Amino acid sequence: MRKLVSFFHVSLDGYVAGLNGEMDWIKVDEEIFDHVGDRVNESATAMYGRVTWQMMEGYWPTAADQPNASKHDIEHAAWYKKAEKIVLSKSMQDEQFPNTVFISENVEHNVKALKQQPGKEILIFGSPSATHSLLQYDLVDEFWLFVNPILLGVGIPLFKNVSERTPLTLVSSKTFTNGVICMHYKKA
Repeated sequence: MRKLVSFFHVSLDGYVAGLNGEMDWIKVDEEIFDHVGDRVNESATAMYGRVTWQMMEGYWPTAADQPNASKHDIEHAAWYKKAEKIVLSKSMQDEQFPNTVFISENVEHNVKALKQQPGKEILIFGSPSATHSLLQYDLVDEFWLFVNPILLGVGIPLFKNVSERTPLTLVSSKTFTNGVICMHYKKA
């Protein structure tokens, strides 16, 4: 069975974005990019909500071709181009993109079916609304939380629609020099 693994930057008080979706508080640097890159290369499938996928699709296909492309841009663009992409979207059901499947209805059933297929894990990048739907159906198996040293006070919470108490086990943690702490949890 394939695992569904959620990747998020989160504030210390549990928000993934400000009220208007702002993410200018997130700290990233080469150390984090290298850590995430090593982890992402272990997978071949990404899941997104429509909004996050459109941001990714607008950037990653040509990111490596830019004159000022960073090491991270080059490496992640190569991964993105070959990765299978699954997009949860009610409005894009008839769209056609390379290596991309759109799920517009019966999310619980369709994602459970995907998890039953052979293959490597499925990574969820950002996509708070999609993650809220997946949490509602208890479909997320692991969390990689990049806790940023900031309190937002208000914003879009990561954990919404959790239907019941879910014990987690800390698998690993890593502190980065910029103050971000990555915590990897799986269901207990």
